[in-house]
Order: sequence, then structure tokens, then C-alpha cells
Amino acid sequence: MRAIAALVVLGILAVREAPPPPRPSDFRFQRALTVDASEEGSPNACALLDAQVYAHSAGTLDDLRIFSAGREAPYAVTLSNTLPTGDSALILNLGLKRPRELSFDLQMPSRPYSEVDLTLDATDFLASATITGLRSLHDRTPTFLGTLTLFDLTAQRLGRNTSLAIAESTFPFLHIELTLTPAPGNRSLAVRPPLVAGAMVPPSRLAQILYTPVAETTSIVQRPRESVARFVVPAHVPVERVTVELDPADHTNFSRAVTISAMARPEGQPHGFSEAAEAAPREQLSGEISRVRLTEAGEDVRESSLSIPAILGSNGQSPATVEVAIQNGDDRPLQLRSVSLEMRERKLCFAAAAAPATLFYGAPGMAAPVYDFGRLFQPTEPARTATLGPEQSNPGFVPYSRRKPLTERYPALLWIALMAVVCVLGVVAFRSARHLR
Repeated sequence: MRAIAALVVLGILAVREAPPPPRPSDFRFQRALTVDASEEGSPNACALLDAQVYAHSAGTLDDLRIFSAGREAPYAVTLSNTLPTGDSALILNLGLKRPRELSFDLQMPSRPYSEVDLTLDATDFLASATITGLRSLHDRTPTFLGTLTLFDLTAQRLGRNTSLAIAESTFPFLHIELTLTPAPGNRSLAVRPPLVAGAMVPPSRLAQILYTPVAETTSIVQRPRESVARFVVPAHVPVERVTVELDPADHTNFSRAVTISAMARPEGQPHGFSEAAEAAPREQLSGEISRVRLTEAGEDVRESSLSIPAILGSNGQSPATVEVAIQNGDDRPLQLRSVSLEMRERKLCFAAAAAPATLFYGAPGMAAPVYDFGRLFQPTEPARTATLGPEQSNPGFVPYSRRKPLTERYPALLWIALMAVVCVLGVVAFRSARHLR
């Protein structure tokens, strides 16, 4: 009997206790959630998450909870995304209309589009492209979509642009008349039909990825041959793009290489790259920014590319120091207004009827919730606009770890109990075997 009683007691100790349900006092931070009352129609609302939420919560956002009227409300987190690739457009009726002027049609994909990237087998040229939309190849009332300037100014180190940006359209065909002239210094431009080698249609502008700022600085340090901006990014905060803003007074035409360096910085280490850290391994990415505003051969050239994709992995379990260096070479430094680190938009979506509500976060060790709402919610459907209030410390905060089950706070206890049960069973089996003999 004593052996059986001991087994029962140890068996009870070995059973894992269920984690307690979360309550508002488990979270270190809170923010008010309000929904725009002027919007109607959608049963759901979405609020834009910022870097502060990532910095003060678990890196995977497992510890986010919404409470409304004292009860937990389900939610889903969405990520701004786009189509993985574009579609090719079939080139039809390509021919030389007159000297230096090509005419052709494009058979467009059956979806909305707002841009066409032409593959032109030529360098150092200027081109004027007139674009009309066709409902059929024999449409007698085409819709004028605009006249754009394309260029390749490689010899002048000012880059290349062969993209046709138009209003959001769904025409099954586009008719394009392309007039090319050589750029200054080019005397060998041959305009023939094979010059148009292909056409790609990127995802619609309305379906492209959206970004939100993570950190911004107006403090730009000038070093020999480069302009440098530095950031300290908190742990868990994603960084996925770098954007440069120029001073309106700067009218420079340029194409500059940019180097983005990142290094994990342990808690307590001074900001910036210390002397000891200079030799440490860094994550390094590179890209290019450019702008062209000029008139060449009677054509107005306007092109600007001031953002660089930069997915950094240094923002893990510790803060990261990020350095953005614009390579000026022998040219005059750009007049920079600011440099920004950005992440893709993340939105917290929930039932609008739950508002007003409160978002809580900052409970390390809390498991991710499982809601039916996340499986049923469609990110592509319209949703009302929700707003996150300023971050506040939770006055009733009590660490969640104090309420975790005994076996989670002391994982070794479970193994000790199991081994004790095994030992007791072994002793009982041994004594039983002796008794049977």
C-alpha cells in the first residue's frame, strides 16, 4: 500500500500543469486601440504596428494580446506583401515606322498593372515613348496614357531607366511608339526592330510592398569620400529597406553606391562602432541611389531612385548598430535631409466591435495564441482604420513567469519525478519477483 501511495503522489507531480490563461497584469506595456468612427461597412479594423511594439515584445510577437471589457479579443497580424514575380508581355507588330522610330503592341496580362519594364538592346540613348491603351488590336478609339522619357546615360555615370510608369490600367493591349536619339557622345546608335528585346510587367503599384519607418536621423557625418549615417536598432526590430531624402535645394544629378553595415551590439556597449568592434564580423549589404533631372536633345529626363532593399539579420536577441555610408568618391557630398531605416508594414487586425480596446505586450515566455479569427480573416478585404495610442507602462504589471506552472519554472523537476517513478517501479518489480520465487 505504501508503494502504491508513493506512485500516485509521484505520478501527480509528473503531470504537466496547464499554463494559466493570460490576464492584463501579465504584460509590461499597454497601448489604447481606437477605431475610426467615420468609416463604416467592414466588420474588421487594422492598426499599423511600429518599431516600439517589436522592441518591447517577443521577437515573434507571441506575447501580443488584446483585451476589451476585461475579455481577451482575437486578432491576426498581416504583412505587406506583393506578387513574387512579374509577368512577361508579348510583343506584337514590332516594326520601324520611320527612321529612329519603332512601333509595337504589347499583349498585357489579365490583371491590373501600372508599369512596364522594356528590355532595350542599346546604350547611351534618349527615347520618347508615347503609350495608348487598346481594348483590342483593332481598337479605333485608343486611350492616350501619356508620353514618357527613357534613357541610358551610362557614359555620363547617370544610370539607365527603361520603365514606363502609367496610371493603374487593365487594357488587354498597349500600343507604344518609341523614338530614340543618341545621347551626347554616341555616334553609333542603330535603331532597328531587334532593339526591343522584351517587356516585363511588375506587380501593380497598388499591390506593391508598403514600408513604415523604424529609425530616422538627420545627423550625417562627412568622412573622406563618403557621407555616413548611424543608427542603434533595438533587439527584434526588423530592418528591410534604407531610404534617403534629399534637401530640396540640392539639384545634383548623381548615381552613388551605398554600403549598409550592421553589427550586433551586446547590451551595455556604447553606441556606434567601437575600436574593438571595428575588427568584429559585420553584416554588409550594398546598393545604389540615383537621380537624373536634365534636358538632353530636347528631351526632359526625370528619374529618381532613393531607396535600397536591405534585409538585415543583425537585429536578433540584442540591439544592432547600423551604418549607412554613401560613397561620394571625388564628387561633392549630397545635401541630405535625412536617412531612414524602414520595415515592411505589419498590421494588427481584429473585430471592430471589440473597440475601444487595449493592446498589451511585453511578457517573455508566453506562448503564441491560437484563434479561429486568424484562419478566417482575409487580408485582401477592406478593413477600417484603427490607431495605436502612445506606449505606457502597465501600472498593475506582475511578471508572467511568477504564474507559470511549477514544471515550467523548474523544468528539471519533471525529469526528477519521472526518474523517481522509474526507480520505485524497479524496486517494486524486484521485490515482487523475489516474493514469487
